[in-house]
Amino acid sequence: MGRVIYEDVVRAEFDDRLLAHLQIVIGNKLRRDEPFYFSWRDGASEGHGRTSIWVHPGASLVFKYLGGRPASINPAWLDALMRAANAPGGLYILPEPAATGAPADPDEA
Repeated sequence: MGRVIYEDVVRAEFDDRLLAHLQIVIGNKLRRDEPFYFSWRDGASEGHGRTSIWVHPGASLVFKYLGGRPASINPAWLDALMRAANAPGGLYILPEPAATGAPADPDEA
């Protein structure tokens, strides 16, 4: 399980594979200077609630992976996550769809 650390205050754990996809989507949005909400369900230790953060280019954001090897990237998952990030409700965790086509170029997402 890797971690997202936001503003050195909010910490959330995600599977390394999901985290790799989130990093690409979030990086692409920030590179384009497009702020957005990112929301997820909290685990039992946080009371099973929900957290939303406003992600913007000036925010301090760290992606910390547990594993040492990069995950393979599913282009269909990137596309689904990017569509969510571009919607008014913002980015949220979606289940991984079946991969289609060639591996994604992270700069094209």
